[in-house]
Amino acid sequence: MKPISRRVYAIGAIILAAIIFVALNIAVDTTFTTDRLDLTQAGLYTISPGTKHTIENLQEPITLKFFYSKKVGAQYQQINAYAGRVRDLLTGYAARSHGKIILQEIDPEPFSPAEDEASADGLTGAPSDSGDFVYFGLVGTNTIDGKEVIPFFAPEREPYLEYDLTSLIYRLATPKKPVIAIVTSLPLDPNSGGLSGLRRTQPFTVYQELTQTYATKMLDANFDRITSDVDVLMIVHPGQLGPSQLYAIDQFVLRGGRALVFVDPMSEIASTGQSGVGPSSDLPSLFKSWGIGYDSEKVVLDRLAAQPVQTSSDPRDPVTRYPIWLHLDTSDFDTKDQVTANLQALNIASVGALSPLKGATTDFSPLIQSSNEASLVDAMVIRMNTRAQDLMSMVNPTGERFTIAARISGPAKTAFPAGPPPATPGDTTKPAPLPAQVKAGPINVIVMADSDVFDDRFWVRVENLYTKQIATPFADNGAFILNAVENLTGSADLISLRTRATSNRPFVVVQKLQAQAQAKFQQEADALKQRLTDTENRLHALEQGAGPGGQSQSNTALTADQQAEIGRFKHEMAATRAELRAVQHSLRKEVDVLGAILAFVNIALVPILVAAFAIVLAVLRRRRRARALAL
Repeated sequence: MKPISRRVYAIGAIILAAIIFVALNIAVDTTFTTDRLDLTQAGLYTISPGTKHTIENLQEPITLKFFYSKKVGAQYQQINAYAGRVRDLLTGYAARSHGKIILQEIDPEPFSPAEDEASADGLTGAPSDSGDFVYFGLVGTNTIDGKEVIPFFAPEREPYLEYDLTSLIYRLATPKKPVIAIVTSLPLDPNSGGLSGLRRTQPFTVYQELTQTYATKMLDANFDRITSDVDVLMIVHPGQLGPSQLYAIDQFVLRGGRALVFVDPMSEIASTGQSGVGPSSDLPSLFKSWGIGYDSEKVVLDRLAAQPVQTSSDPRDPVTRYPIWLHLDTSDFDTKDQVTANLQALNIASVGALSPLKGATTDFSPLIQSSNEASLVDAMVIRMNTRAQDLMSMVNPTGERFTIAARISGPAKTAFPAGPPPATPGDTTKPAPLPAQVKAGPINVIVMADSDVFDDRFWVRVENLYTKQIATPFADNGAFILNAVENLTGSADLISLRTRATSNRPFVVVQKLQAQAQAKFQQEADALKQRLTDTENRLHALEQGAGPGGQSQSNTALTADQQAEIGRFKHEMAATRAELRAVQHSLRKEVDVLGAILAFVNIALVPILVAAFAIVLAVLRRRRRARALAL
């Protein structure tokens, strides 16, 4: 037999390798349809444990109708790519559900029955350049006629895609919503009544999100008990509660009810409303029985966590840090508690400080803390002077980290040891008798010394998209509130989803350098600016010939002494500007040095190391050859 040449062997090997490659790809594509290799640090493309648990615990089938206009949507690359991600994620959900999730993909072509169905189900069509509508939404139904809709998958909410999908399934799987009773003096929902003394036209965004998952009800001003159907009591910047209301809260908590409390030494939401609502709030008798220390007249100023704000229209004036508006990051949160473990950033304002009382029987666990460059200042002083530079100079760090939010658990005693308070004088009604008093019991309460965490301007952008409002968070304020409510209701499936994709990775080293430089140089910069302003005013007055009493002497020739004085003022202005530029440069000097070092490392260091390695390797090889020749 004639032997096969090497060339034929090579060609045969290449053909066989190609066949194996194609076959392997087909096998992997059909077998591992839901598996992904996620190399992102935060695991952004890996289905979270909360989603897996929600899907695995489904008791009844859920039908998901995914509407996407393929032909019209293909004209827009961003929408088409996003639709592919939604489709892949929904396919993964269905594959993990073992038949409990029925996925239907519908293409609502123009003027088709499918388009009529999409419109009837509440989906929003986005107009295209061709005049047709792009439908890109989801309709979910359960076996008892429950229905949830995502009208349009807005690209702005792509980071929250898994949360939006899983929360929709969660709501369909739990048709009986937990009940949240709310006591507040703030306009969380302007149309609900309750204790609200302020006026708004729209509910706060976080309240709207609460109503999607929970049954919320506002307690009226004269409540004397909290019914057993309430799962969580939420108290937000309460007004002056009477003894009957405080007793009702006390007994609810001691009977095993969960409470989420927001008090504030200087609520900016309340300060912008009607005068009937005070800027500070407190629950002194309840806090004492729960083992919480809190001063409603002290505000935390934090030099390191201060938010940057523009305090002047002068482009030469750098952005100033505002120490009563705090931007907190992962280093300020308890990473072991489910409520705060996944938070990335919080924006809060004029917060107070909580502390454990000496001799308390409860366990005080900090959830959110300030940095160690913070101090407490009287709220009255801040109300009188809100100038950023002055507030920065008031910060006198002691190295202590102040607790802004905490979980209180363990045994506690009633705040009413003498029994229920007497009826209100003049009250002619005959309410039903109160249950027997509980003198002591284990409690589970989360308390935060801030109410501005609810304010939309600090954490979310709300935009109108095709007649629908789309909320895009830039901080985790809403996630913290929703996490706390969900944790207190006993569920934790959605907690891991709300913040996993809001990855905020600030340059913490740069922030610290900026804060330290500002504290060191800001006072000198302010003095130089004031001196420059005074010099400019004097020069202007002299050039205009303003004499004593403000009488104009513009028609009088300037004397030699006045001209010399003008020259001296101009020289002083130039020198002051030079000093000011030097100080402003000092504000950024260390940051610029750090930037230069990083630029050198990223641009030059690696090539230098590679070249050095090559040189060393060449020298070693040359020596080895020399030794070999010598032998």
